[in-house]
Formats: sequence, C-alpha cells, structure tokens
Amino acid sequence: MKITWFGHSCFRIETGKSVLLIDPFLKGSPTFQKSGVSFETATKGVTHVALTHGHDDHIGDTGEICKASGAPLLANYELALHLNSKGAEKLEPMNTGGTVYTADFDLTLVNALHSSSSGGAYLGNPNGIVVTSKEGRTVYHMGDTDMFSGMELIAEFHKPDVGIVPIGDRFTMGAKAAAFACKKFFSFKTILPCHYGTFEGMLDPDASKFVAEMKGHKVAVPKIGETVSV
Repeated sequence: MKITWFGHSCFRIETGKSVLLIDPFLKGSPTFQKSGVSFETATKGVTHVALTHGHDDHIGDTGEICKASGAPLLANYELALHLNSKGAEKLEPMNTGGTVYTADFDLTLVNALHSSSSGGAYLGNPNGIVVTSKEGRTVYHMGDTDMFSGMELIAEFHKPDVGIVPIGDRFTMGAKAAAFACKKFFSFKTILPCHYGTFEGMLDPDASKFVAEMKGHKVAVPKIGETVSV
C-alpha cells in the first residue's frame, strides 16, 4: 500500500488497482499551492473519493474530481447528497458504522468529535474513516476530532495499523492530546500527522511538537507529494 500526503487532511491511498483520495482540499489549500505538486498529479487515476465531513477545507475539489474521473463519492448521507449538486454523479451514501465494500478495500465510517457544515448548511455527522485493504493493512484516518473514549472500541474492533492523525490544535487535537490518544488507544505501526501548517497563525506550523510527544514511536512526516509505503 502507498500513501501520499497532499497537505492538510488530503491523502491518496493506492492499494491493489484502486486509488482512493480522502478529503481532496487542493486548489484552495495554501500549502498545496506552494508545494509545486500539480493538481493533475494528485488526482491522476483516482477511482474513489471519500470525505470525513463537510467543512470546505475537506470538501475542497471533490465535485470537480468526481465529475472528471467518474469516481464514486463515499460519504455521510447528507454530505453525499450535497455533493451531488456540486458535480459528484456517482454516490455511495453511508452513515456512521456502515461499510462500503470494493474490490480492493472496505471503507467504514466511524465516529469523530467535531462538526460538519458548509455555508450554513448542516451536512450530517462528522466521521473518521477506516480503510481495510485486501493487502492486509488497515488505515484509520481520524478526520477532524478530539480524543474520545470510543477510540478504544475502534482500536479493538478494526485493529488499524496505520494512523492518520490531526495534530494542528484549535480545530482538532493539538500535539499533546493527539499523542496521548495514539499511545493510550492504539498500536499503530506507522503514524502520519495531518491538519497542520495550512493556515498561518491558526494551526501549528509543523509536526515537531507531535514528533517529540511520540518519541519511541514510528511517526512518518512526509513532505507534500511524498509517498510512504506501508
């Protein structure tokens, strides 16, 4: 399995013949725009798009990508219907606890402790995403969230070995809380931090505080556009 970070919470997961793009906030992302990575590179060959919740810095370019690629959108019911009017023609509407099964991976929505709206419109519950690959790896993209006791159940039931963890503070867990959650609830073999550095003065500028808190654990901090094999 290959995982590529494109800034903020946007990750590309390549497994089998499938390419899953999660939270494709690209054209509006200051860090992605400065990275020199092209939109075409980030979206090439996408077969599926998934969203954790309905804030604009996560919806991003979903409608355009789904329309151009024909990729189905996997998202909370209200959010999926909202994106149907924005260009996403193939929908796989879901809700918390539900799973969509594909040839190369199963995708489950789990709880997240956050909110979800765009332009004042309620867009269903926020979620985390568990991707269980036929290759034997399980990725837990936490979405935007604080720690919560239900993470223990997610760890016990899904047994994720790769964690994608928000660390930027203000809108999600900060470094200390994120590290506490990782160490208390999970046995990740690889951890990729996200949701930092995007908005100057609003989020932590880098992952250094989280890496320090996670000393002794495997934390991968890729540059934007860099791929990690897990």
